[in-house]
Amino acid sequence: MFGQLFTTVLAPILGLFVVATGNGFISSLTTLRLDSSGAPALTVGLISSAYFIGLTIGAFFNDRLIARVGHIRAYSSFVSVISITFLLQGLFSEPAFWLVLRLVNGWATLGVFLVVESWLLLAGTPKQRGRLLALYMIAFYGSTLLGQLVLGSVDAAGPTVPFIVGGMLASLSVLPMVIIPRISPVMDPVQPLRFGDLLRVTSTGVVGCFGSGVAIAAIYTLLPLYLQHVGMNVDQVGSLMSATILGAMVLQYPVGRWSDHRDRQAVLIVLGAVCVADSLLILALPSSPAWLVLPLFLLGGGIFAIYPVAVSHSADKAGPDALVRMIQGLLLINSVGSAISPMIIALLMERAGSAGFFWAMAVLNLAMAAFFLWRRKQSPVAAPVAPFEPATQMSPVGVEIRVTEDLIQGAMTQAMDQASD
Repeated sequence: MFGQLFTTVLAPILGLFVVATGNGFISSLTTLRLDSSGAPALTVGLISSAYFIGLTIGAFFNDRLIARVGHIRAYSSFVSVISITFLLQGLFSEPAFWLVLRLVNGWATLGVFLVVESWLLLAGTPKQRGRLLALYMIAFYGSTLLGQLVLGSVDAAGPTVPFIVGGMLASLSVLPMVIIPRISPVMDPVQPLRFGDLLRVTSTGVVGCFGSGVAIAAIYTLLPLYLQHVGMNVDQVGSLMSATILGAMVLQYPVGRWSDHRDRQAVLIVLGAVCVADSLLILALPSSPAWLVLPLFLLGGGIFAIYPVAVSHSADKAGPDALVRMIQGLLLINSVGSAISPMIIALLMERAGSAGFFWAMAVLNLAMAAFFLWRRKQSPVAAPVAPFEPATQMSPVGVEIRVTEDLIQGAMTQAMDQASD
């Protein structure tokens, strides 16, 4: 059964892996090239934010475009746009132009996520969504990790080579998709819960998802800037970014399973405290790869785990009919955090120096931990309704992959128990 499922989803998963590998090293390289050209940290932050703003815009509008032209044609169009933006980055180095290119790239990348995730939804039943989510996570984090590992090699090949390679990968990612049968998945309209409703149901989830969006976007875009400022070369930056992503990939599941046996708010408090301590430790350690690799591995594991644990905590409190809409709303809140993060933290780095990055991480996580602790005292602890499922930021349509049969059944059981009280 799993072999048949794997064969069905191989094409979109492979397409995602190929295009996301290029996205992985281009994201870090954009930061490093801007810094090497003498661009102020605020300029780097604005251009980095443009990518996440593009993702957010795509989350609101790309589903309509896909419904109009069809999934395969939409996918081909999106990756063509991604390829063009990479190639134009290699041809022109004007920061204002790069800002536009990264905005457009973010919009097109979200379109790719939408197409791939809707195909995964079509491929499996709610009972199979856990395995589909695992495949998606492996492809997403694996490609990001690979992109960071090859960062030094592609950069050393020449000033324009990384952008050419990124464009080639985006173009090649079309090939697996053309073997998909000519059927179109049904794409339901995105109808997230309103902010006020989310805040009433799960203020902990809102704060956790917003804060994790701020932190994760900063890791992807400004951690390379910090590492270059403290003396790392491009190859070392790639290696340390790989360690951070590996921590996110490896530690998320055990942390999540731990949250199944403890109340999730307590786990969120511990994660926030660990990230504070780890950020301060990095500031105190010598700036060398040997000293930083383990703390960055742990920081990646902690920061990237906050989002799925916060979503799981929120799902424990939602009714079965509101699960998808609630997770869509939390994802959009996470996207807003990601969009504003690089410009704000870059401004802090410009004022306070490179160390401002980890001071920002420490203050952010301290504020989240304090809020989680306060909320834990104010409201009763929600019992887990289903086992934890790891997750990364998805498109609003794709969050339905996370709504597994166990989660639906758990929410229904909880609703019936509450009705009988």
